Amino acid sequence: MSKIPSFIIEEIMQTSRIEEVIGEFVQLKRAGSNLKGLSPFTDEKTASFVVSPAKQIFKCFSTGKGGSVVSFLMEKEHYSYPEALRWLAEKYGIEIPNDAGPSADELAQNTEKDSLFIINEFAKQHFANALLSSDEGQAIGLSYFEERGFRRDIIEKFQLGYCLNKADDFTKTAIEKGYKQAYLETVGLTKSKDDRCFDFFRGRVMFPIHSISGRVLGFGGRTLQNDKKIAKYFNSPDSIVYNKSQILYGLFFAKGDIIKYDECLLCEGYTDVIGMHQSGIQNVVSSSGTSLTKEQIKLISRYTKNITILFDGDAAGIKASFRGIDLILEEGMNVKVILFPNGEDPDSFAKGHTTEETIDFIKVNKKDFISFKASILLGEGENDPLQKAKLIKEIIQTVSLIPDHITRSVYAKELSTQFEMDENMVSTELIRLRKNSLANELNEPIIRDVKVTNDNVSILPTQPKEELTYEFELIRIMLQFGTNEIETIQGDELRPQKVSVVEMICKELTNDELSFRHPLCHKIHTVFVEGLNEQTIYSMAYFQHLEDQELIKFISNLETFESELSPNWILKFNIFTKTEEMGLFHTVSNLLYNFKYNKVNEHILSLQTKMKDASISHDELMDMLAEQMAYERVKKEITGHLGRIILR
Repeated sequence: MSKIPSFIIEEIMQTSRIEEVIGEFVQLKRAGSNLKGLSPFTDEKTASFVVSPAKQIFKCFSTGKGGSVVSFLMEKEHYSYPEALRWLAEKYGIEIPNDAGPSADELAQNTEKDSLFIINEFAKQHFANALLSSDEGQAIGLSYFEERGFRRDIIEKFQLGYCLNKADDFTKTAIEKGYKQAYLETVGLTKSKDDRCFDFFRGRVMFPIHSISGRVLGFGGRTLQNDKKIAKYFNSPDSIVYNKSQILYGLFFAKGDIIKYDECLLCEGYTDVIGMHQSGIQNVVSSSGTSLTKEQIKLISRYTKNITILFDGDAAGIKASFRGIDLILEEGMNVKVILFPNGEDPDSFAKGHTTEETIDFIKVNKKDFISFKASILLGEGENDPLQKAKLIKEIIQTVSLIPDHITRSVYAKELSTQFEMDENMVSTELIRLRKNSLANELNEPIIRDVKVTNDNVSILPTQPKEELTYEFELIRIMLQFGTNEIETIQGDELRPQKVSVVEMICKELTNDELSFRHPLCHKIHTVFVEGLNEQTIYSMAYFQHLEDQELIKFISNLETFESELSPNWILKFNIFTKTEEMGLFHTVSNLLYNFKYNKVNEHILSLQTKMKDASISHDELMDMLAEQMAYERVKKEITGHLGRIILR
């Protein structure tokens, strides 16, 4: 894409709040001055994902990923750098000049994934225009939605559309616009047979399916014909941008309210979600007619631990949904169940009642999964003791899936009370079932072996050499406190002078002709030196705004999230601690001397290695010994500054 002006990038970065953006993808909770949540990049049950609003960076300790708000969007949504900036600009209402848009040549260079997203976006607009502007769309598609009671604003909010009932209306238009037929077929919008192309969704009303950030991943299409030989719903096929087992319809619109109310309402179909939203209840998503998957449950778990399943009153597949309940419990989440009156579904019930009535109905009729499962199963075997025992055993099997021991114990007590059984008997059976499933539990993400990949290995070495440790620390100090002024004595002057931290470090290293070994440390140091030559001291924000994501990740790794002292220590005990910033001169001096000490020591070891070479001349050996002695004196002087004692 054409370059976005630097002043626009600066405005985007200054305006964007990392906690707000990541809060749309991850449920964050306050932890001191930081925020914590479950990693959106991996499966985990213990929060290891940290966001620092003060520093405007994130760090995922499970995968090693980290960086700025732009880095997050690039990692999570696979945006390019310009795409991430544009997403932020749109979110915060920042206008980007038109001449910064993509050219035709640049679009042609997009990856296949980018191309598929562009095609889906075009298709969404095409179907929406067909619904609202064409005669056929208004007469058939729009009439259907209006008969369902959907308002125009809701139709537009969910970007509903209609695919004209013509063989190749969409395909022909898309190809004329320059979109590749192969890509149209990849996302399932076009089919071909015997050198003939046709629209896969022709004659259907269209439901765009969005990612968490609002990108169109695929479509659901509903036929309006009554022919039972025709499938009621078609969905986009799986592709590199669409995987139905990992997507929940409506989550893009629902995530804010799911976090707000700490509950996700889960229903079956597209219209259920839309109808509930129209009634004012927006923490609703749908599995889009597919069986609930672990991936979908984990997606919800990033926002809440509480799921309430909404069943149609005449749902024939309630028993089939029990596996979904088991999966929810296996993930350590809380599940409740609502059964609507016979003949009603969430959409129809919401339309026939006020928002308050619908909310009250859900609150009053929520059932614990044990009560719900018991009422469904025991109704069949109430008068058959053997059948009843079998069904009770099945319910105990469900309870055994709960990973938390205390929660299992609570349910064991409830089971024993409800079915008038000995609590010890229930507990014993739970223990037996847990033992039998131990092998499976050992494969749970929280305890399985972690495979080392490029994604979960940090740029920083796990156990860096001592010199690299001081390299990292010097760079970190320059990034965090570079513009801070400290008093120091320069040259022959005895009067203290104020200089910035960056100036002090860069001048010391330049005077001694020292450089950084680590390539990224060297790169950052070079930028600081170039800035000083132009009488500019770059701040942390400057580096966080750069396009170099490897550099940004490296910086976020340096930016450790320090442990914070509880205010109680100061308020109650009158205990004050010295922060790093309060003792900057001592910190910087100590780091510089350690850095120099390691450089000198490294050179001495190098000389000693060379002197072992039998091929060197006597004169060369004497020169090397003299050089070693000179460096030993320097080393001793540095040691004096560090307060060290070397025993020989």
